[in-house]
Amino acid sequence: MSDIDIEKQEKNIYSVTTNHSISTPESNSGAPVSKWQNFKDSFKEVKAAELDPNLTEAERVAIATANAPLKRHLKSRHIQMIAIGGAIGTGLFVGSGSSLRTAGPAGVLIGYGISSTFILCMICALGEMAVEFPVSGGFTTYATRFVDDSFGFAANFNYALQWLVILPLEIVSASITVNYWDTPKKYRDGFVALFWIVIVSINMFGVKGFGEAEFFFSTCKVLLIIGFIICGICLVCGVRGPYIGGTYWHAPYGAFVGDTAGARFKGVMSVFTSAAFAFGGSEMVGLAAAETANPRKTLPKAAKQVFWRITIFYMVSLTLVGLLVSHKDPRLIGSSSADAAASPFVIALVSHGIKGLPSVFNVVICIAVLSVGNSSVYACSRTLAAFSEQGYAPKWMRLEYVDRAGRPLVGIVITSVFGLLGFVAASDKEGEVFNWLYAIFGLSSLFTWAGICLCHIRFRRALSAQGRTTNELSFVSPVGVIGSFYGFFVIMCVLIAEFWVAAWPSGYKEMTSKAIAVNFFEIYLSFPVFLVTYFGRRIYKKNWKICIPPAEVDIDTGRRDIDLEELKLEIAEEKAVLAAKPFYKRAYAFWCQ
Repeated sequence: MSDIDIEKQEKNIYSVTTNHSISTPESNSGAPVSKWQNFKDSFKEVKAAELDPNLTEAERVAIATANAPLKRHLKSRHIQMIAIGGAIGTGLFVGSGSSLRTAGPAGVLIGYGISSTFILCMICALGEMAVEFPVSGGFTTYATRFVDDSFGFAANFNYALQWLVILPLEIVSASITVNYWDTPKKYRDGFVALFWIVIVSINMFGVKGFGEAEFFFSTCKVLLIIGFIICGICLVCGVRGPYIGGTYWHAPYGAFVGDTAGARFKGVMSVFTSAAFAFGGSEMVGLAAAETANPRKTLPKAAKQVFWRITIFYMVSLTLVGLLVSHKDPRLIGSSSADAAASPFVIALVSHGIKGLPSVFNVVICIAVLSVGNSSVYACSRTLAAFSEQGYAPKWMRLEYVDRAGRPLVGIVITSVFGLLGFVAASDKEGEVFNWLYAIFGLSSLFTWAGICLCHIRFRRALSAQGRTTNELSFVSPVGVIGSFYGFFVIMCVLIAEFWVAAWPSGYKEMTSKAIAVNFFEIYLSFPVFLVTYFGRRIYKKNWKICIPPAEVDIDTGRRDIDLEELKLEIAEEKAVLAAKPFYKRAYAFWCQ
């Protein structure tokens, strides 16, 4: 079966199961309908097909999320850039300054390096499931289906809250960045309003507009990072000015922060919170699967290449930042409230006499804010729709409302309204607001990634329990289920270490009890939120089962490819063609295609 045939088959299946009520270009009387009328009609709800009342709750949820009336307008280039755009933003450009200050250049690389390993395991596991089940809500739906109702509720709530908080957080970050140009405070609200209007407007154009905007934003960020890497290498090697080399890695600066091993370890552990914030969004490829034209062809490549691109961009650029900026520099974010707007990338350029580029860098940081804010409205609105489709939200909220243009309209409105919190940027408390928004988001990504690994483990366990194998899967994670066990284990270790760092920070003996409590909740606030939602749902539903028995897990509803035998033959043919290629091509296909 060719790619064209697969795509046609998918479109036919989609049109039948979703029962679209698409408006036609003519009215009932036969007269042409105006563009204005078509525009107004596009906001009308698409009515879902009636479901059999005899279905179980799990079956109803599986069918509802599989047949969500979303548009499949995302192409491979969109998927690639959505994941990159969601993961390269202010976390790298601004938040890395705090990591450098608290951990030192070596500590930053260790923290981000370890994070990249479980990101690989997570994104490959997610790719495997998303190809088979390109359903509304992505990972959050898998949590309900493969693990348990209570875990699914907590995962959905956690992920929606994560993106709900990111929008005002990014807008506040933009206001901090604009401070670089000594912007008068009276204009701060104007910038916040401008960012908010642009982000909301893009999402009102539907998924295609979102994809094109994200492609443009991400291209700008990638080009900037490449330019910084080239410029940074020239500066470190002394092409322009004195040779720098590893000066900032040696005395009196040092590769780590702290005089003892314990203090250095805590410094490294503190990086994981900012790394989680920075890498947050890399799981977007799974969320976008339901709106992808041909997920079987596009998602595996995106899952593999996104990891490598993000890792290379992060590790190389942060290495250069650590070579060009001392962790003792008072301009780093968190060191001085007067210079809180300074990015370590900008500091690196300014410190070595590069004129013009710092302003360009700050412009692209503002573009990064638009990109991540754009992703936050997209991700939160889709998650809220899936939240309602799974029966977690009150019916009167109508979160599952999807209009004829494929927009989850109520979710977009709720996310956009919450983004108005960004107007606190004009107050004197913007730094404090930034810290607490960051705390709510904090470790949420780690819970999300651990949940994805757990879902993959449970999915494989269900396959085995039902006498089926990975031979029927369109895409198999190159790191396998072992990678998911590794990712889950490492993330759990990080969460335990983060608890220690939060409860007993460096220099805690000199701190007041109030300061220690504030430090703990600024780091670990998202964990109590997860526990409350998880156990609260268990108590409400009076469901004390830890997880769904593997033999009862639904591994068929919502699968894009229905003819399993034909799919197995196609996969076997593809493997045979690949086996005949040279080793280097097989290795490239295994890790990058």
